Amino acid sequence: MADVTLKINGISVTVPAGTTILEAANKAGVRIPTLCYLKEINAIGACRICICEVKGARALAAACVYPVTEGMEVLTDTPKVIQSRKTTLELILSNHNMKCLSCSRSQNCELQRLALEYGVDAERFSGAKTESELEDTNPYLVRDNSKCILCRRCSAVCRSNQGVGVIGANERGFNTHIGCAFDQDLTDVACIGCGQCTVVCPTAALVEKDDTAAVFAALNDPSKHVVVAPAPSIRAQIGEEFGDPIGTNAEGKLVSALRRLGFDSVVDVDVAADITIIEEGTEFINRLNNGGALPLITSCSPGWVKYCEHYYPEFIPNLSSCKSPQGMYGALMKSYYAEKMGWDPKDVFVVSIMPCTAKKFERTREGYKVDGLCDIDAALTTRELAKMIRKVGIIWDKLPDDTFDPLFGIATGAGHIFGASGGVMEAALRTVVEKLEGKELASVDFTAVRGMEGVKEATFKVAGIDVKVAVVSGTANAGKLLDKIKNGEAEYHFIEVMACPGGCVNGGGQPIHDAYTRANVDIRALRAKALYDEDAACAVRKSHESPIVKEIYANYLGEAGGHKAHHLLHTTYEKRKKY
Repeated sequence: MADVTLKINGISVTVPAGTTILEAANKAGVRIPTLCYLKEINAIGACRICICEVKGARALAAACVYPVTEGMEVLTDTPKVIQSRKTTLELILSNHNMKCLSCSRSQNCELQRLALEYGVDAERFSGAKTESELEDTNPYLVRDNSKCILCRRCSAVCRSNQGVGVIGANERGFNTHIGCAFDQDLTDVACIGCGQCTVVCPTAALVEKDDTAAVFAALNDPSKHVVVAPAPSIRAQIGEEFGDPIGTNAEGKLVSALRRLGFDSVVDVDVAADITIIEEGTEFINRLNNGGALPLITSCSPGWVKYCEHYYPEFIPNLSSCKSPQGMYGALMKSYYAEKMGWDPKDVFVVSIMPCTAKKFERTREGYKVDGLCDIDAALTTRELAKMIRKVGIIWDKLPDDTFDPLFGIATGAGHIFGASGGVMEAALRTVVEKLEGKELASVDFTAVRGMEGVKEATFKVAGIDVKVAVVSGTANAGKLLDKIKNGEAEYHFIEVMACPGGCVNGGGQPIHDAYTRANVDIRALRAKALYDEDAACAVRKSHESPIVKEIYANYLGEAGGHKAHHLLHTTYEKRKKY
């Protein structure tokens, strides 16, 4: 493709033909503000915040959709442009709930930042507002259309990345609002609860259900033993909430903060990830050797599991019966750990820190209970944990590094990489290959399944068998892969699926970054690198070699995949309506 040269604010820049003004400006070192734009997901020119002047054009141009041409001259900061953007912001605010002081996105709101930068008059066009009602009918998301600016980012990511598309614009004109078809509640449609809409929303029109009050209540209840554990990816994200560079591994400060919040025990979900590998690996070997349903498909991602139940129920027999690491952690806290600590399981309140809003739904599943007790009592997102840390006045930068409780806190490198797309597959291969071949691996690094690509495929020669695997992230990609299998165009033995593109490091409960940062920084890769670096530094990198895992099986669970393990660590699934 030929290159074209143009000028932006007098700065000469050369870019490939077909590049938009917005992309060219970024290369020239000029930042054009946006609200509706999301790189590779939503470029519709709807918000009119990115408008600019193009010499010779009759009207202002939307930079996110306007292609550059040879010799073009663009101005992004003229009085006419600035005034137009300011007026547009004032019109948006005229129909916006401006209770900013108590808004969960205050100081991290793209609309708020632009209003400040452009010095808007928030009441210039004050008048009637579109009527809306708060939707709070499900355990994972809250929708407040009084804060919606109709940017369509949420519907774009739901449709394009997730292949779900259960939300979109309803009605027209002044009555336009984002909702489900026929204004149904999210509980009544095939929403998978992934929360990707919450991380792309520029305001607080979509946020996770806040469960921090329930956790604070448990912490202040002397009759409760409150246990907490973060998921593998949390250590690589939590620091971003307090100004750490993206991809900082803040495990030591994370543990320290949890102790200062008052939790009785601070353990690590990564240990449960190691146990997941033992159970899932055993399940795969049994299916491979005994003619079970193949491909075996991972069940760690609750958004993916719900997607499968809604859209591809014919693949439910292929899902691993293993609970996710969250579920296994909770079940073991109220059995093995409670027994070790001398606690009554009924008095144990189990909290998880998760990258994912779908974990809030997962904890309510009937199959995530043992003997009448829920595995998890509260699932908090990374953002909710940060809120708790701020609320009690903990100064992040002054926290010392601390370590997890040793009884359930020392994980292997395999457990740590669960948070990145390909991590579950690699962790499983480290154990499955050794078990099948009966000898130690020369290298534990299965780099073919690493990376941020939406679909990765590989074949490994294992005990004389060509084991074909696939790694998929983003449920839209999962749907495409499953269609190929249904049509006989592809065949695999083992598939890892994560609902969110890039895996848990890009989960719907992770720290929120604006569209500019998302377009110019590979957030997912930086976060994943922190997990792989921790894996590389671990003395033990295979789940089946974990001393803690060995002790739990030897003295409590018994045989992997056995009766007690199934009772505590496995679950079932159900076909759900698609529409």
